Amino acid sequence: MSDNEAIYTTAATIYDVAREAGVSDATVSRVFNNKHNVKTTTRERVLQAAEKLGYVANVQARNLARGKSNMIGLLVPGLDNGYIGEIIRGIDQELAYADYELMLYTTHRKGTTESAYLQYVANGFVDGLLLVVPLLSITFLEALGTLNYAYVLIDEVDHSGNSFSVASTNWQGAYDATTYLIQLGHRQIGFITGMLELNSAKERLNGHLAALRDNDVTVRQDLIVDGDFVQASGFEQSLRLLDLEPRPTAIVASNDMMALGALDAIRERGLQIPHDISVIGFDDIPQASTTHPKLSTVRQPLEQMGRVGVQLLLEQLEASERQPRRVTLTTQLVVRDSCQPVNNVGDT
Repeated sequence: MSDNEAIYTTAATIYDVAREAGVSDATVSRVFNNKHNVKTTTRERVLQAAEKLGYVANVQARNLARGKSNMIGLLVPGLDNGYIGEIIRGIDQELAYADYELMLYTTHRKGTTESAYLQYVANGFVDGLLLVVPLLSITFLEALGTLNYAYVLIDEVDHSGNSFSVASTNWQGAYDATTYLIQLGHRQIGFITGMLELNSAKERLNGHLAALRDNDVTVRQDLIVDGDFVQASGFEQSLRLLDLEPRPTAIVASNDMMALGALDAIRERGLQIPHDISVIGFDDIPQASTTHPKLSTVRQPLEQMGRVGVQLLLEQLEASERQPRRVTLTTQLVVRDSCQPVNNVGDT
């Protein structure tokens, strides 16, 4: 063994690294905390010493000792659509600016895992939670409140007023979509709901119904069918609508994924879009502008929703005494190729 080789029988410490690099332990600490007031040559010397000694900075342990993890938990139903992807993109960019890491949980719409999430909270694995369209019990939210734990609801609201939340003008967006179709001469308009346990789905249904009533269009209950925000339900429920007599001349889906399913169902029946039937969605996910025909839809500012959610969470982490507040972002009707005036203008 050469003179400059050594055998360490115990784990190397920050003091060993400092001695090996010929610097103070404070300098080593600054290097591993990514502080900027360290010369490049000194930083490289410290990192080389750490590598030689097999020293690994336990970031999680260090942060937990400080009472924080610098980790934010994100709860989403799944990762199978562009809606979630756009929200996550905004969240990820905003967290990067704030120097936080992201820990992702998927619920798959199963409330049975709530206790597991609370365990993560109690153990300090994450400093706060972002909950995207959560199908969670009031008990779960109450437990978070009891723990004085920072969380934000994204695309959902807590009517008790006890939660920070960010959502969009769901009612107005659906109202605008239905009104647009009525202005094109449509009177028989099918509507595919989302999961009505969620506030966003209820608001969209109510906005649709309000537009019908405000324009003196008869509400046909058989034209309102239950979806669940998944493309397969858009397909199945559209087939059901197409079997009606008279069949609808237009379909409004409560999200773009179900609207894409509606396009597939209409084609399967040998009908043309929009010549035979118009379709409009909700969200404006990336696929909406690439499908054929391009989908008319209601744009939610999804990326901005993610960013605002992070900002609301950081507000709580910086000052826990802040009062809960709700931020509502504006939707926008986006007209593309999937809608046209009804062929039979006398349709009532």
